[in-house]
Amino acid sequence: MSPKLKTLLDYGPLVVFLAVFVLYRNETVTLWGQDYPGLILATLVFVPLTVAANWILWARTGTLSVMQLVTLAVVVVFGGLTIWLNDPRFIKMKPTLIYLIFAALLATGVALRRNWLAAAMGEALPLSPEGWRILTTRLIWFCLGLAALNETIWRTQSDTTWVLFKTVGLILLTLGFFAANAPLFARHTTEDSNSDAG
Repeated sequence: MSPKLKTLLDYGPLVVFLAVFVLYRNETVTLWGQDYPGLILATLVFVPLTVAANWILWARTGTLSVMQLVTLAVVVVFGGLTIWLNDPRFIKMKPTLIYLIFAALLATGVALRRNWLAAAMGEALPLSPEGWRILTTRLIWFCLGLAALNETIWRTQSDTTWVLFKTVGLILLTLGFFAANAPLFARHTTEDSNSDAG
């Protein structure tokens, strides 16, 4: 799959979600006899687009990662509840649940001495076992921090602030996390040793 298509499938639904919310955040739209505020209308668009993006990804690659499947399930369930009950709290809680699930999965892998993060990212990021252990521990705490931050923002800030946090803030924080771990990657990379062996 081309990088452009992969990026489109990964971020396209999120960009459309943000665009629809910005366009309708101060309006109420009536569909099927029900009034929907902008945030729920954006969710109504986001859920099927996310399903379609994952279907295309599966059709093109023949596989979906555990993280992609978990995210898809949570989007469908919590997005569906948001639309069905006309209650934005469910879509706002979705990132919290996703990050808590990721943290729990990673912690379970550590407890079982299974390197699940390496299995998911090993091809893109060649690290030693010690490097993966450190990164996994840091990522567990990072996910827990994002879950707590999401709960704080959606409970105390406006819908606009939360949507910007969800669509832009979380991406920037994730990029910042991996950038901050660049020294770890440099210290524990196995790329040089593999090249020397070859």
